[in-house]
Amino acid sequence: MRHISGESRQQVTLLPDTLDDYVDQNHPVRVIDALVDTLDMKVLGFSKAETCMMGRKPYHPGDLLKRYTYGYLNQTRSSRRLEKECHRNLELLWLMRRLAPDFKTLSDFRKDRSSAVRGACRAFVSKPIC
Repeated sequence: MRHISGESRQQVTLLPDTLDDYVDQNHPVRVIDALVDTLDMKVLGFSKAETCMMGRKPYHPGDLLKRYTYGYLNQTRSSRRLEKECHRNLELLWLMRRLAPDFKTLSDFRKDRSSAVRGACRAFVSKPIC
């Protein structure tokens, strides 16, 4: 698949050894990551789950859904505020693997795929807790 991909969470950096060191093993942001990774984006209706070979690579809809869900759970609904948080919030740096889509990308994601986002929310509620 041809999606813009973030950095590996095991990539060595200057401050902590890896991006994975930013977030505790029991942190709630890991639940968002795990739940979104289990969803089938194509079945939910996200249009860019399958990509074309031509043109600019799109962001994976799962990554945008993670960012949207994080914002919703932390009462940050502004797309511009979430864009800022992607540059400074360690939890979002980890969750997005240092990807920082601009506010327009998230705003369009919400607007153009509202029914798919609602389907993802239904899937979150119906997932059994292990």
